[in-house]
Amino acid sequence: MILKEILIPITVGLTLFLFGMQLMKIGLHNLAGKHIKSILASFSRTPLHSFVTGTLATVLLQSSSAVTLLTIGLTSSRILSFPQTVGIILGTNVGTTITTEIIALNITQYGLTLFLAGSVLWFVPHRALRCSGLVAAGFGSIFLGFDLLHWVAQPLRELHVFEQVMNLGSDNSVIGVLFGTVFTALIQSSTAVTAITMSFMDEHFIPLTTGIAIILGSNIGTCATAWLGSLGAGTEAKRVAWAHIILNVAGVILFIPLIGVLSLVSMALSPHPSAQLAHAQTLFNIACSLVALPFARPYAHLISRIIPGPDQD
Repeated sequence: MILKEILIPITVGLTLFLFGMQLMKIGLHNLAGKHIKSILASFSRTPLHSFVTGTLATVLLQSSSAVTLLTIGLTSSRILSFPQTVGIILGTNVGTTITTEIIALNITQYGLTLFLAGSVLWFVPHRALRCSGLVAAGFGSIFLGFDLLHWVAQPLRELHVFEQVMNLGSDNSVIGVLFGTVFTALIQSSTAVTAITMSFMDEHFIPLTTGIAIILGSNIGTCATAWLGSLGAGTEAKRVAWAHIILNVAGVILFIPLIGVLSLVSMALSPHPSAQLAHAQTLFNIACSLVALPFARPYAHLISRIIPGPDQD
């Protein structure tokens, strides 16, 4: 039962979802990716410019981790200064919410249509149309994977051990945050973790407060990529990675006592459980970024003091 009703659907669903993310990333990267480096370097003069640039770059590349790694590379190459990167990091947190907001529009029934249409466009001898086809096929694959993940909720509910874990998460938000952190670090996609949690929400497997705790944890887990990317790198790269980690951890700690309030606001915005979770993620990321943005330069100075360079040793 476990193999047939849980492991196979969740493996196939997650594979389709991550495959769709990769197709979208490749398509968007080929449409605009070659300009991303110059955009990041040219439009990051102020924290606000950096924030907008980080948001747009994440939407275009469909990966906050990819933009963060690119930022680390540009900083290591001295193309960007470390203070410029703080706004970009804040922007990546907002840009990563776009996909889950689209999933929450309840248009997943068009997944197969989108995938087939995108596949047809791939054979058109025009570069822009072929890349657009990849994006469409990517969204279709994401929707198909999301639908498959819905099938897993009921069999999981019947597993006593998993039900106990979810009950613990319902009673203690910190456990939900830890679950989201570890799961995201393992699969390297906060969007996928959010989508899985949204599917659980749609099947009324977990309450909204637990879902919010899990997505808060996913914001911490997504920092694992930046941390790994900074290993063996220079001081500037380490500063970018730790600036990302500290910002996300601080935001989560700040919002853990406010999960109930965030839940009420999200329920007021939509009657649909998955949309409520997507809105909660968006509100959390926007609120954290807007609170931190005015302090981007002092924060960069603080990180520079915490992780001194050769000239500060």
